[in-house]
Amino acid sequence: MRWEAQALQAGDGTGQDDGGTPAAPAALLPLSGLQRSITTPDFAGVTFHEVVAKSALNRVPDSSPMPFRWTVNPYRGCTHACRYCYARSTHEYLDFNPGADFDQQIVVKVNTPELLRRELGRPGWTRELVALGTNTDPYQRAEGRYRLMPGIITALAETGTPFSILTKGTLLGRDLDLLSAAARQVPVQVSVSLAMLDAGLAQRVEPGTPSPAARLRLIERLASAGAEVTVMAMPLLPWLTDTDRHLEELMRALAGAGARSVLAGALHLRPGARQWYLDWIAGEHPELLEGYRTLYARGSYAAPSYRKALGRRATAAARRHGLDHRGAHRITAADGDSQARTTVPPPAAAPRPGLQRAPQPALF
Repeated sequence: MRWEAQALQAGDGTGQDDGGTPAAPAALLPLSGLQRSITTPDFAGVTFHEVVAKSALNRVPDSSPMPFRWTVNPYRGCTHACRYCYARSTHEYLDFNPGADFDQQIVVKVNTPELLRRELGRPGWTRELVALGTNTDPYQRAEGRYRLMPGIITALAETGTPFSILTKGTLLGRDLDLLSAAARQVPVQVSVSLAMLDAGLAQRVEPGTPSPAARLRLIERLASAGAEVTVMAMPLLPWLTDTDRHLEELMRALAGAGARSVLAGALHLRPGARQWYLDWIAGEHPELLEGYRTLYARGSYAAPSYRKALGRRATAAARRHGLDHRGAHRITAADGDSQARTTVPPPAAAPRPGLQRAPQPALF
């Protein structure tokens, strides 16, 4: 990207430099801490809103079924543009729409690494696991310019904080050496999201993501580096990627690339994503629209009988190829079912900053 000459500028965002064109004065957008909004030819139709955030660590509500209590999200919105993304509704909190705006109006928390280091250095921090990639992808393409993840990884490792990363982004390979070094200090889990092998379908339903083949190569690189790679084979799309043949081919490819575990699960359609995805179905596969409306008639999740049957078939296919049943961030219930919740306890003896220890089994 031709953004090398950009420098963060406070004020109304009306200046120009060689790397991008300001899109609007900061005062026109109700984003706290907004420094400037810019566009660049490298991302046609996308606007980046650079903000100075007030906090980096986000506490997950106690009522959440997720097995972690802290997250870091350096970006809001995602150029991966996955039609089904469950995080779309969160863009409404910023007065953006959950459809095209989620894909094209990207909030960048430019001070995340420095802010995170300060928060992790507080006396009350107990070094609980921190999850990245829970809302939007930390390795979406813009990370190639903003380079927030190296500072985040370093801050976590040097403060003795275990962490997990879930991504579709092959840009993670840029930080492989850094992650290997971090794994000598704290437990690290790296997971890749890949649920379809059809490159044409992937281009239509998740158009901003690296191709399935590229993600398989990332899994190979991670495995060669000694990582025990987990794959989130989610979401499986009813009538499009949920057949026995698809499951068999997917699990065979993941095992062949060196993945050690996989968690597969059905598509769920939260508010925001629901209409965006069903609009896509109506345009691309109108013959399936009524079936989707029936399958998801009771809410965000597919009918329980469908989910259970799909889970059994996916688990059986995984086992046939020697893959464990285990998910990213140690999630073990594909639908986030609170009855199947697992917890991730803090490390028994978290290392002090600067100390190293051998990586833990079943982690990076």
